[in-house]
Amino acid sequence: MTSGIQKLPTGFGRLWTAQTVSSLGDGVTHAALPLLALTLTRDPMALAVVTAAGTLPWLLFGVLGGALVDRWDRRRTMWVADAARAALLGIPAAAAVLDGLSIPLLAAVAFFLGLGGLFFDTAATAYLPDLLRRDPALLERANSRLRGAQTAMSGFAGPPAGSALLALGRAVPLLADAVSFLLSALLVRTLPVMPRPVPEARESLLRQARAGASYVFRDRVLLGLALRPAVGNVAFLAVETVLALFARDRLGIDTYGFGLLLTAEAAGGLLGAGIASSLGRRLGTGTALTCTAAVEGLAILGLAAAPNPYAAGLALAVCGAAMGATMVLAPSLRQAIVPAHLMGRVASTSRMLAMCAAPVGAFLGGWLATAYDIRTPLYAAAVLLLAMTAVTASMTSNRRVEAALRAAAPAAEEPARESASGVA
Repeated sequence: MTSGIQKLPTGFGRLWTAQTVSSLGDGVTHAALPLLALTLTRDPMALAVVTAAGTLPWLLFGVLGGALVDRWDRRRTMWVADAARAALLGIPAAAAVLDGLSIPLLAAVAFFLGLGGLFFDTAATAYLPDLLRRDPALLERANSRLRGAQTAMSGFAGPPAGSALLALGRAVPLLADAVSFLLSALLVRTLPVMPRPVPEARESLLRQARAGASYVFRDRVLLGLALRPAVGNVAFLAVETVLALFARDRLGIDTYGFGLLLTAEAAGGLLGAGIASSLGRRLGTGTALTCTAAVEGLAILGLAAAPNPYAAGLALAVCGAAMGATMVLAPSLRQAIVPAHLMGRVASTSRMLAMCAAPVGAFLGGWLATAYDIRTPLYAAAVLLLAMTAVTASMTSNRRVEAALRAAAPAAEEPARESASGVA
């Protein structure tokens, strides 16, 4: 008796390995950057500048970047972006050795790392459904593995490593991330080349970008999927901006303990990514997304009220589990229902909405902590998340999701037949 479960192609294994290696480096930097900033200042607004800088490229170039990705070879875009980020990290590493680090330099590095991430992430999101022939089941399995590895490396293994490497020298975690980007670039270069989507009539880049954005705003399912991370990022960046300070001043957590706190969130994220497919099957994708959004809000509320590091770690683990499941279900659904020639623009528009909201959250967190109390940003974030859950629940209901998948099925089958018929 043969199994009806399709295998993921070998090319996916190389993509998974590349992103796993890169995510480990990201986790190192994720813990090291705020700690590096804390060695320079304890001003919450200055910390907010560094946090927000990495999200600004999405505000300035998000939709245009997606239009460019829809014109360019997506595999080449990925490896060039990672190679450029590897070279970029040499600058702050040298500054650390020469005792020349500053908040403006860290903010500039965060900005250009974010710009490279814009092109890499958009190209990877558009490349994956081509590699998997837009099969919804394969996309969910692939995103579950990608998200699980990303969570394990960038959150579970990377932050403690970043904290430990920082003790060896301020340049060490930055160099480690540079090496991870370089290895990722080399692996991505070995991926199979995918045919580009059929080009549209020659239009200006701006017009093509506008078409991708309008496609998101006209579709209620896609708009609901985009609004969740947009509002969520306001909340999560408000928390992230003050988390290091909150952990040190209110919970009494030292540098190494802060890395462990982030690891608790990542452990939950790993669990969430693993159970996402099961949640989707049992509850339906739409209901599962609503439930995970509600859990995120309640978990942040628990973090705000946490009396000790253990309660805070548990709250972050629960929040991470809900986020992990969301980050598997939502992208898989989007990749299954969006036409190939619009994938880069739709992905970048959705990500842009989320990332543009992040600076608002970062500055909101800094302002609330300065004007009121270090716990205030956390309570405000919980309220935002719960309000967002209520607003978007009907937009991504099971009924709407199933209708979108049925409508996309004929379009997904045609490219697969053409690809099969073209094999010698």
